[in-house]
Amino acid sequence: MVFASLTFLYLFFPLSLVLYFLIRGTDARNLLLTVFSLVFYAWGEPVWLSLLLFSSTFDWAVGLAIERFKGKRRVQRLALVLSLGTNLTLLGSFKYADLITDTVNTLTGLSLTSPGFSLPIGISFYTFQTISYVVDVYRGEVPAQRSFLRFLLFVSLFHQLVAGPIVRYADVAHDIVHRVASRADFAAGATRLCVGLFKKVCIANVAGALVQKHLEGDLALLAVGEAWFGLLMYSLQIYFDFSGYSDMAIGMGLMVGFRYLENFNSPYIARSATDFWRRWHMSLGTFFRDYVYIPLGGKERRPYRNLFIVWGLTGIWHGASWNFMLWGLYYGAFIAIERLVLRRLLEALPRPLQHGYLLSVVVVGWALFYFTDLGRLGTFFGVALGVTQTTLWSSALTTTLLTHAFWLVLAFALCTPLPTIMLVRLRARLDDVHPVVGATAIAVFNVSLGLMATAMLVGKSYNPFLYFRF
Repeated sequence: MVFASLTFLYLFFPLSLVLYFLIRGTDARNLLLTVFSLVFYAWGEPVWLSLLLFSSTFDWAVGLAIERFKGKRRVQRLALVLSLGTNLTLLGSFKYADLITDTVNTLTGLSLTSPGFSLPIGISFYTFQTISYVVDVYRGEVPAQRSFLRFLLFVSLFHQLVAGPIVRYADVAHDIVHRVASRADFAAGATRLCVGLFKKVCIANVAGALVQKHLEGDLALLAVGEAWFGLLMYSLQIYFDFSGYSDMAIGMGLMVGFRYLENFNSPYIARSATDFWRRWHMSLGTFFRDYVYIPLGGKERRPYRNLFIVWGLTGIWHGASWNFMLWGLYYGAFIAIERLVLRRLLEALPRPLQHGYLLSVVVVGWALFYFTDLGRLGTFFGVALGVTQTTLWSSALTTTLLTHAFWLVLAFALCTPLPTIMLVRLRARLDDVHPVVGATAIAVFNVSLGLMATAMLVGKSYNPFLYFRF
């Protein structure tokens, strides 16, 4: 089940809300949310529910063991290693076994049979959540959760289960036990949910259809302008797809009292690769910073080795294909160069040139991310750079630009904080007139976004979600 589906929007989620507010007592509500979360996860591939339950049970028990043997560091370290080894083995087996087998076959000439495992939905996200919990208990930063139900809720909560944000136990421990959802929180969460749905359905899906049109066919037939336009559309698709999902997750959580940390902060207005990654998928960046980069030595000991290890892992985390590793190392290289040389040069440039530099780096980087087939990647760059294609423009591209002119302006505007700032200011002014006027205006705004998204979902078969495959 996905958020941007009529079943979820008009049956599953409303039913969960109605029952949630009918039930009294935090533990009863936790049980309800856990049941709904397990149903949500099992909806498409129920077989993988067993893996989720095993991972949750195992790491819950490890956390208790680490706390039980407080003061016996060797035993605690053994429990930590056991947890890390088990989690990473499961993740590696299901996500990377085929890549490893195919790579060994290519390098050695062997004919080993690939396991052919299907990827359990959300395994990359919930594995990182349970790892962060065990490590934090080991470090003494959080107490072990004694209630299995509460721990299972932390791992499985459907708002963020299959595609993040990556939630740390420390960030929601209080909410699991003592959360309160005020009317203001509920209203703000509903608005965030509707905005995220609009971004996903009305922006990301439209961009995705344009990507499919320009980048899925015979690349050699593209004009240079069409190649770059297709890549620009993918830049919009992946941002609005994932940030829209994160908005929906944060909004749904807020409606029932969970306060998840932000996952995006207008990354396309950044002025350097370093700044971009402080704004893009922030929960993943902070995970690798706190659990890999700093433990390796951070900036104090072999910083560039640590940097490239982190970015290699960041890349391969996104998918079992070497193009993702290449994409991660690409960013590692730019961040390293910025530290060594470019930072002061960039700071001396006018802001438009800084933005231009960053957008060039990001858009080219998305080509490395998009094309899992390195042969097609090479063909694309041959066309985009005019090496294998002399046609610069096409009439079809002109027609596409004219047809989508308003949508393009809206999409580019939504990449900036400006619409959010305008919405907040408008709400404040309406509240000054009368609180009921402000609340009514926001309700109309939310309903309008929801109806537009619904209209586009009805009868539409093209509704992908990119981050499910990660």
